[in-house]
Amino acid sequence: MRAIEMVDLKIQYQNLKPEINFAIEKVLLKSDFINGFEVHYFAENLRNFLQVPYLVPCANGTDALQLALMVLDLPPKSEIIIPSFSYIAAAEVVAFLGFIPVFADVETDTFNIDCSKIEALITEKTKAIIPVHLFGQACDMLKIIKIAQKYNLFIIEDNAQSLGAEFVFPDAMRKKLGTIGHIGTTSFFPSKNLGCYGDGGAVFTHDEVLAQKLKMLANHGQKIKYKHELVGINSRLDTILNVKLKYLEKFNNKRAEHAAFYFQNLQSISGITLPFLAKNSTHVFHQFTLKTERRDELAAFLKTKNIPTMVYYPFALHLQPAFEKYNFSKDLAESEKLCQSVLSLPMHPDLEKDQLGYICDSIKAFFC
Repeated sequence: MRAIEMVDLKIQYQNLKPEINFAIEKVLLKSDFINGFEVHYFAENLRNFLQVPYLVPCANGTDALQLALMVLDLPPKSEIIIPSFSYIAAAEVVAFLGFIPVFADVETDTFNIDCSKIEALITEKTKAIIPVHLFGQACDMLKIIKIAQKYNLFIIEDNAQSLGAEFVFPDAMRKKLGTIGHIGTTSFFPSKNLGCYGDGGAVFTHDEVLAQKLKMLANHGQKIKYKHELVGINSRLDTILNVKLKYLEKFNNKRAEHAAFYFQNLQSISGITLPFLAKNSTHVFHQFTLKTERRDELAAFLKTKNIPTMVYYPFALHLQPAFEKYNFSKDLAESEKLCQSVLSLPMHPDLEKDQLGYICDSIKAFFC
């Protein structure tokens, strides 16, 4: 049996090696390194995949969030609602730009922002909500849209972990995550469902005015070279992602197959709670995250079996030292509980059945 990895980028490269090497060589031969043809070609292909009219590539997922907030021209000290159980990027960018992160608790089953807790956090200074589609599963965008419309708030979707997943509306209309709010963002960090060799990100929108401004902001605030109309940043994508984009749906389907194996083989074990599958969205399983009160013991046991695991995330954002200065409620019980109980198992398209079986048998051995 091949060694088990949380994310096996080596085997993925080996499987795609001829196409990847050809794409790299093509860029090198053209010396077309900055915003070249391959970047524009990829951006157009991803735009078509997402069925969104405007897409701006950038250097990473954090830059994507920063650009999304910059383009809105929000007043200083605007309050932005963010889930507390999440990666730090969204909260970090909010604080960096001089806005106020307001942390919302999350649902214990979906791990996503608890929409029933949002309205109580809204004040006259609240200007936006950043729903994070965590681990591959959609937030309840229908509820978020209703709240945003009621209070005239912007929606910035953080879709770094759920590229390709869809939200299904009551009329059966389906939309890719990241294309539902005012602005969507994503990341191409190597371990993501669509990961590059290095780092990268993108911002997308249905609004032409916002799109043109986003392009300028990502390129030093210029539309014409050396004529800087805005104070922007330097955020450019260096990519051969076109090769992997062709396989994204195939990769996501393989993740779903592996998740089904986990569900089938782990569902009878008492002491663990398997991921929740919402009926109004598809799940692309960036992570397969279970919950157990014996999380640390289980992780230590699996390590002795050469099975890697990860804790996403060990600390809630509202308890991070970086955000101590903000005056907000610290009664975010579900976020704190999840930080003590979540454990992510290996999940990537190239897992093999003997690896999956070994992982499941090892978990059974621990609990039995």
